[in-house]
Amino acid sequence: MSRTYPSGEEFVLLAIPDVNGSIRGKALRPDAFESAVKHGTVMTDLILGLDPVDTPIGDYERFGIRTGAADLIVHPDVETLRELAWRPGWRVCLATPSWPDGSPCDFATREVLRRVLAGVEELGYEVLSAIEYEIRIWDAQEQPTSSGISYSLSEIGGYDRFLDELVRALQGLGIELSAVHTEAGPGLVELNLGARRGLAAADDAVLLKFGVKRVAASMGLRASFLAKTAPGEEGSSGHVHLSCWQGGTNAFAAGGPEEPLPPVFTSAIAGVLEHLPAASLLLNPTINSYKRLVPGWFAPINATWGYDNRSCAVRAIRSARLELWRFECRRPGADANPYLALAAIGASAADGIRKGANPPEPIVGDAYAAAVPELPASLESALHAFQTDDVLLESLGKDFGDYFATSRAWELKAWRETVTDWERARYDRSV
Repeated sequence: MSRTYPSGEEFVLLAIPDVNGSIRGKALRPDAFESAVKHGTVMTDLILGLDPVDTPIGDYERFGIRTGAADLIVHPDVETLRELAWRPGWRVCLATPSWPDGSPCDFATREVLRRVLAGVEELGYEVLSAIEYEIRIWDAQEQPTSSGISYSLSEIGGYDRFLDELVRALQGLGIELSAVHTEAGPGLVELNLGARRGLAAADDAVLLKFGVKRVAASMGLRASFLAKTAPGEEGSSGHVHLSCWQGGTNAFAAGGPEEPLPPVFTSAIAGVLEHLPAASLLLNPTINSYKRLVPGWFAPINATWGYDNRSCAVRAIRSARLELWRFECRRPGADANPYLALAAIGASAADGIRKGANPPEPIVGDAYAAAVPELPASLESALHAFQTDDVLLESLGKDFGDYFATSRAWELKAWRETVTDWERARYDRSV
């Protein structure tokens, strides 16, 4: 993309995706951005150690608040420079941080995915993936913007102005929005992204989240990617669709829609199922995430797979079109960091391919009723599974594993120190 700048008060938002999936950074004037392209710029390493409410995570000893919040060296990835359609003259550009001595910052979530993709490439494959998000939208009076009828062509019409603005914003960001439909929850809408190769799929996802929230806010609306917003209603997922390619050939594809899956496809599924307990920490990274994972709401609770079976954790998809053969991992919530979700699934699939692993028999019918062990049902149990999966930790990077586990233990500590209204209402009179 050209780096000519229109007249006016233009800025470039230089952005680093943080551990929680938000993008943090600063706004640079054009001359400062060009200097950053040539020489790098600085941002405090505290952005690697902030929790969701911006409190410094005091358990990190090597950086952040306990070491004086020194500078990172940040280099713009100019291939990601994109227009902000809702703010004419402004752009956004993702960036790569390094430590002051020039060594790579293994904690940066974008770099974790880059590492995993390189491992898949060593096996001879390139990852093609896409994330589909279910999001909640409320109006200025905090009322849901639809009644909760799934696939309603009447209700999707009520989003016409929002979608017009969103499509324009996403075009500026270089993101393909392929489909939109309402879901079975008040104000719940699903957004389907076009598939991209490599790092671009997660870049699209993180910029989509940013764009959706900004467009909604500009219209007096509020958009949320929280995994579960109300009891008794469907939650918000962030399903990942993934296939492996060799050049222009989909390695997951066979001859026809009823053909058996190729061995590389079944091995990838086997790897994902094997590591799904540990991967849950990245796919479901918050206390709230596990409120979504309950039977009956199309959110998987066990490590199962099946052909076009939406009650399973992994849904194998065959098609008359060879390019559409893929699997869908249905475990991630909309709250997952897209880089870490793709890294966890990609690393797990790669391990299965590397070992030539075989999955269990596919589930036919209701996977919730299958006699198989359940996946972690809490952040605490997912943290334990993560810390004991040496293969996944090695694939993601041991230092990153320690860093991420510390951030999730911090979330658990914050939760344990909180007394909720529910607890007071339920127990105060009876104890």
